[in-house]
Amino acid sequence: MEKRIRKHFSRELEKIKKLILSLGTMVEERVRMATKAIESNDAVLAQRIIKSDYEVDEMEVDIEEECLKVLALHQPVAVDLRFIIAVIKINNELERIGDQAVNIAERVGVTAKSDQLEMFFDYSAMGEKAQDMLKLSLDALVKMDYDQAFKVVMMDDEVDAIKEQAYDRIKKAIAEHPDKIGYLINLLLISRHLERLADHATNIAEEVIYLIEGEIVRHAAYERD
Repeated sequence: MEKRIRKHFSRELEKIKKLILSLGTMVEERVRMATKAIESNDAVLAQRIIKSDYEVDEMEVDIEEECLKVLALHQPVAVDLRFIIAVIKINNELERIGDQAVNIAERVGVTAKSDQLEMFFDYSAMGEKAQDMLKLSLDALVKMDYDQAFKVVMMDDEVDAIKEQAYDRIKKAIAEHPDKIGYLINLLLISRHLERLADHATNIAEEVIYLIEGEIVRHAAYERD
């Protein structure tokens, strides 16, 4: 009887793992679409992202319900409990990344309708780095790879630096083109949303570290022995 219960519990954990990875794939695609929409200033693509947001929201709820069900029925301990806790948090971070993709799409929807200045800031590097951070954090979850997760944490400062460059450039442009303030503020918000997206990817990596090491690394100084 106990063996049968354990087997059922293992299947439930495997199901949850597959669900969280499916959500990760879905959110990765939204981020890819969002960065492409920025580069092409494509309002149609932006609308596709906005209209499909419900899919991410629904899957996030499904995963949370599965995790809560396992907690209630099996009362996991030790590493299994850590896994469920990490998945619940990663699930939330993925949903927020989906929200940031929608936020970016909404800004692109505005900039696409505006008279544009000659592009003075290229967001492609920032977008690619944010995409890489998300992919690496999810790969780290699949492989239970501490080093890969730690690499994501270290990359966050690079995205922050690019955001500061965008802020400085846009601040100067606002002074030079006061008639374009609305357009420029939307460009500034795009950099903010990309930076927040990278923050959520970092949070996922930190949860992977917690899952592997049992160590909470948020708000800590990241040092390797």
